[in-house]
Amino acid sequence: MTYKPKSEFLHVMQTRGFLQDCTDLEGLDDRLLKGVVPAYIGFDATAKSLHVGSLIQIMMLRWLQETGHQPLVLMGGGTTKVGDPSFRADERPLLTEDQIDANIAGIKQVFSAYVTFGEGASDARMLNNAEWLDNLNYLEFLRDVGRHFSVNRMLSFESVKSRLDRDQSLSFLEFNYMILQAYDFMELNRRYGCLLQMGGSDQWGNIVNGIDLSRRILKSEVYGLTSPLLTTSDGKKMGKSADGAVWLNADMRSPYEFWQFWRNTTDADVGRFLKLYTELPLDECDRLGALEGSEINDAKITLANEITTLAHGTEAATTAEATAREVFEKGGVGDDLPTVLLPATDVGEAISIVQLLVKSGLAGSGKEAKRLIADGGARLDDAAVTDAGLMVSAQALTQSVKLSAGKKRHALARISG
Repeated sequence: MTYKPKSEFLHVMQTRGFLQDCTDLEGLDDRLLKGVVPAYIGFDATAKSLHVGSLIQIMMLRWLQETGHQPLVLMGGGTTKVGDPSFRADERPLLTEDQIDANIAGIKQVFSAYVTFGEGASDARMLNNAEWLDNLNYLEFLRDVGRHFSVNRMLSFESVKSRLDRDQSLSFLEFNYMILQAYDFMELNRRYGCLLQMGGSDQWGNIVNGIDLSRRILKSEVYGLTSPLLTTSDGKKMGKSADGAVWLNADMRSPYEFWQFWRNTTDADVGRFLKLYTELPLDECDRLGALEGSEINDAKITLANEITTLAHGTEAATTAEATAREVFEKGGVGDDLPTVLLPATDVGEAISIVQLLVKSGLAGSGKEAKRLIADGGARLDDAAVTDAGLMVSAQALTQSVKLSAGKKRHALARISG
């Protein structure tokens, strides 16, 4: 029989689809009922924004705060210098401290839309593990912490084993990552009373390591909880689209493009995504997810509006929907479409349609643009493009021209200045 949590937080996690595994579900449930539980999720600062692949973890922290507990957002200022090897085929590129600091500043913008930071008992805090990792004494660390780790056990973790099974190199630098993450949990417990680490199911081994280390050294009772690794119904990993990562920061992915990503959700994913990425009541999520035919499009618009409102605000969601209706229903241009500004020197007297499709991000390469044209998927100002040699004059580009790739992806292009 499935355990039914009494605490509001675990009830939300279970009923909305966030809960994969927990180290001690009943024990955590009891602790959540006794008072505020500080809990953390770690995010390495490998880019200036997180993308939608991290949104399930962000929503977990949001629900944690909304049910009366404290989110600790741990930025990996220290661990980013090492790189998490989990389920990667190669080593992550190493970043400078300035790059890492700039990335952390960008990521804080993301979280400010989802949780409330402050000094109260349930107010979120953004922490940086460089605070305790940067000045570690290596010999002391080996003696006091390293002795608690079994290499045999570490090699058995799926994140490491899968890499070795493919005969792909795993550097000693990366191998240390799981020890550092375990140390993070212990330090967060010691410094901030953190009782729970959450993360994707690929982090299970790292989380268990941290729990074990905290119990051994601090004699603390701490917990771990993981969410499913989310893929779309057609097996694709969340976070990517046809034209690259779906970033959460508006300066890296416009609110319109963000809205459109969710509007293009496949029918089979609508109900599940409504539960995970919005705060609509469960019965409404089920009702919308069960719609069929043309009605499911209304559910997708609701999904896009709700998620965009959380990430970018109500005005951005309203504007994005209005732009989509202008573009798709009325055949208009839509002022909020992503726009590429072309220097006059790049255009000269004219520029090829192939180059325009590439520069606008609607095609990843000239070869892809030509294939799009050959397949009948390219349009210029809503007219089909049949000639890959078509040149668009500089005069035409003094005003915005509309480019389309298929029915769902659009952009504007014009000469800057």
